[in-house]
Amino acid sequence: MDASDSMDEPMPIFYIGHHETSPSMAVSEELIQHGQDLGYDMITAPITNSHFHGRVLELLGSYNQALADSSLPSDAQPLPLIPALEPSDTNLGPTDSISQLVVFASSWIDLSSPDPVIAYLSRQVLNLEIAYAAFCGVVTLVIPGPRLSHGSNGVAQYARAIKEALSSGGYLQVHILMPMDSCRSADSQEDVGDLARFARPEYLSGSSAQAGRPGPFRSWDAWNTVRSVCKYNNRLSIALETPRRLPCLALQTRWYSEPVRLLLIPSSSFLTNARGSSVLSKAHQHFIFRMMRLQRPPWLLLSGLGPLPGVDDPNMIMTYPDGHLSPRTAADASPRSSMSPSPTPAEAAQMPKTSKKKTNNADPTPHLSYLRYLQRNQPPKTMIERFGGGFQDYLQSPLQPLSDNLESITYEVFEKDPIKYAWYENAIAQGLYDWKAQQKTTSSGDGSVVVAVVGSGRGPLVTRALNASKSTGIPVRVYAIEKNPNAYVLLQRHNVEDWTRQVTVVKTDMRAWKGPSLADGTFGKVDILVSELLGSFADNELSPECLDGVQHVLNPQDGISIPASYTAHFTPIATPRVWSDIFSRSVTADPTAFDIPWVVMLQQLDYLSTEPQTESSQSQLLNGAKPNQLNLEAPLTPVVQTAWKFSHPLHPSILAQSSLRRGGSAIGGGGGFTGGDGANEHNTRDCCLTFPIQEQGVCHGLGGYFETVLYSGTQGSVELSTNPVTMEQKSKDMISWFPIFFPLKTPMHLPAKSEVQVSMWRQTDDRKVWYEWLVESFMTVDGRRIRLSTSDLHSSKASGCLM
Repeated sequence: MDASDSMDEPMPIFYIGHHETSPSMAVSEELIQHGQDLGYDMITAPITNSHFHGRVLELLGSYNQALADSSLPSDAQPLPLIPALEPSDTNLGPTDSISQLVVFASSWIDLSSPDPVIAYLSRQVLNLEIAYAAFCGVVTLVIPGPRLSHGSNGVAQYARAIKEALSSGGYLQVHILMPMDSCRSADSQEDVGDLARFARPEYLSGSSAQAGRPGPFRSWDAWNTVRSVCKYNNRLSIALETPRRLPCLALQTRWYSEPVRLLLIPSSSFLTNARGSSVLSKAHQHFIFRMMRLQRPPWLLLSGLGPLPGVDDPNMIMTYPDGHLSPRTAADASPRSSMSPSPTPAEAAQMPKTSKKKTNNADPTPHLSYLRYLQRNQPPKTMIERFGGGFQDYLQSPLQPLSDNLESITYEVFEKDPIKYAWYENAIAQGLYDWKAQQKTTSSGDGSVVVAVVGSGRGPLVTRALNASKSTGIPVRVYAIEKNPNAYVLLQRHNVEDWTRQVTVVKTDMRAWKGPSLADGTFGKVDILVSELLGSFADNELSPECLDGVQHVLNPQDGISIPASYTAHFTPIATPRVWSDIFSRSVTADPTAFDIPWVVMLQQLDYLSTEPQTESSQSQLLNGAKPNQLNLEAPLTPVVQTAWKFSHPLHPSILAQSSLRRGGSAIGGGGGFTGGDGANEHNTRDCCLTFPIQEQGVCHGLGGYFETVLYSGTQGSVELSTNPVTMEQKSKDMISWFPIFFPLKTPMHLPAKSEVQVSMWRQTDDRKVWYEWLVESFMTVDGRRIRLSTSDLHSSKASGCLM
């Protein structure tokens, strides 16, 4: 992919709405149209109005008065029941434009109240509103989050109410309104009619004590409780309100990993620059840009701006749109190709006459215009973002390269990598250079270095080997070994049309190949053995087993293996979206889904074990970096540890012992631990690693990566890496491999300042290879290490990689 390709890459479109916190007028078709004429994609509306609010307060007042006048105990009085909605209680109806509204449940309810009467009334209000919204055809519903001042009991009570509400609105997408941190929460109770104000004192004393000291992760912890009780319901997500000052990067990244579908930007979050314009801080810009790169980016809601401007100004009323974009809106839109997304509803509603209807040049929507400016000036997509469009957080089963013959399109995806094959060519060239410089004897007899590309696929490494020979001036004799009969046809065609018959193409499993055929009927050796058998976790596609099986053809004195070694790495991560997808599969299609290591381009995740960077993105912002100069990757460095290592070629004594065990001879021992003869047990591995957890979180599984040394010689090492800590340094923009994800059947809650201990095994029974993993949580209290929880022992044996 060259630079011209990247210029045509469509950038994310911002879908922006207007949210009036205290509506001044009823929502109508005209008001919706006016919002679109101003450039908004959507507006918000409450389900019920002040008339309904007054009825509920009157009912509560009557109930309290009855309690005061009665000599009976309170539990002898029936709880107050709210009658069905009346036409005067709501301005909504099942109109054609209802889908263009984001509706809000009443903010004055308190589902988490310790007062049973207030909680009961709040649940009734919510259920009435949800039922009516669903009847009207509403798609997007926002519910105020739990009152954090009521403590954990209040959050649990709130979560149960939300689970109950989800069952009554089967098609509604429910968004829980949460503050980004706990500094400004739903406890503000600015409305004098807030039901929380009427909670009886005898019920409040206990909840206040239970609430404890506020912490930055308190709001996220409440959300985690709600979604856990609701079993990660895919209709439940977050409406996140950004504060004027963003919290720490760790908390920002935590919210980034969560299903945020609405991002509320209050007017108080804007600053005023030297020209008097409303702008967002660079930290806010960075956070918005990062959120908009998600596979499902959130909608943006501007709140606290008051009513839509010009509602009562006849000069601001615009004629019915004809579907053409105004020049202003066209300038705001991102460049589009024929395959780009359709215009937003607001863009489609713009008219060429718009600017003529205004009486002056003042911008009636400066905050909206600023967000459109940010839309036009987003940082360019990285190579990985351009290549991975559509693959982010998409689950893929690991390949079975030995038992299955890959399709051409699979090979083609690998071959698009701009880094991998250039690095391989460099490694081969350095190996040839060192071979000549050290005056090693070749296996050809005529001075040519014998190079075998095993598992050559469609032949990209064969081409690179020939290129390396040409660039170094060192002659080679190249063999291409491939078991796939379909790829074999293409290799022969390449040999005639592209390689001028310089290559010997052999169709066989590399483990069965006896080596280069010699004139006397015997078989020779190979000087450089080149392979690209690595998987997302290095060894998960049986590279060790394949290279062991073909090592007998390698020059025993000076033979070079490319790659020379590789290591597997992992770290605990939070990835609610991926876990939710696996959970859905386990319920509907595959009960073993949690025992499969999935290949997935991890995007919406949070690293649970991190360490500070010497210069993070936050410090870059403070030092004046422009938004389009920022790295939109996770700003904290994860703690990624090494599980195990494989090196090639193996010492001959290891292969000799393996050969003795194969067949079950007495001298070979008593058989394998997990079945078979144990001939492959030299390729088993295990590890037990501990990761520090700085902030509380939930572990959904392990993110797995690899590093490999292709060749290490006199000119240094040629290395590849998918490890997020070292990839930038070793092989930036490499796209051939996505990470691997080892899921947990039950998400594990991790307290702050705790430890995660991961035990992992690579197992084999001579017929297949599989992984087993176990995660434990510990905390040190008064010098004692206490186990907090233990996961199931997961095993991928049922879906292991066949040998």
